[in-house]
Amino acid sequence: MKNNDWKERLNVVYSTNPNYSYEKEDDEEQASLEPSQQKLRVQLDRKNRGGKVVTLITGFIGTENDLKELGKLLKSKCGVGGSAKDGEIIVQGDFKQKVLELLKKEGYTQTKPVG
Repeated sequence: MKNNDWKERLNVVYSTNPNYSYEKEDDEEQASLEPSQQKLRVQLDRKNRGGKVVTLITGFIGTENDLKELGKLLKSKCGVGGSAKDGEIIVQGDFKQKVLELLKKEGYTQTKPVG
């Protein structure tokens, strides 16, 4: 079967240059920093959430899997839902103090509250 990579080349503009060759961009994830080096910010947020309050943790540097793992830990310890994507963790409800305590307990020493 022929290797058909047209899906990888979506949104590529046609070129009449005979020497043109398409080069893929390799999105390399950054390796996760140690918990003591992470500079996380914890804040309450209500924007674009229908008036509901969520606890927002931003500033995580690392792989998507590590982010989801930390998000899962925080959500389970608080007993609520939420999500972890695009470098931020959302925990449903006002759990700012509890999240700060949990992060310090896990070794995230440079965590600071915002607002």
